[in-house]
Amino acid sequence: MRLRHAAGAAFGAVTLLLTMPTSASAATGEFQYTVSGLDGRPLRLVLENPPSGECITLPEVADPGASSPAHSPRNRTDEVALVFTEPDCTGREFALRPRTGYGSERLELRSVVFVRPE
Repeated sequence: MRLRHAAGAAFGAVTLLLTMPTSASAATGEFQYTVSGLDGRPLRLVLENPPSGECITLPEVADPGASSPAHSPRNRTDEVALVFTEPDCTGREFALRPRTGYGSERLELRSVVFVRPE
């Protein structure tokens, strides 16, 4: 009888471990970009340890009809940053290498996704 209970408890524990959600992976480091502040001055913003594999539409520039795009991205994460000219990771795409990738004021973006380098 005890053996059956022990086996049942062990099976239950294994089942719980297998069905527990895993933690989401994230790029380690900072992703920096510049937007125009309300006064028209440049404002440097940062995504700290952004989620990996998820499209991030930058909230300050999400509406193309209401704001200028962000620019001058700096990728200081350990993953490739794919930046997009439009919200929802659409439009033209440009890859910024891990840790040292950057773009000038001419590289405009509204969304980004982080992917592990190959």
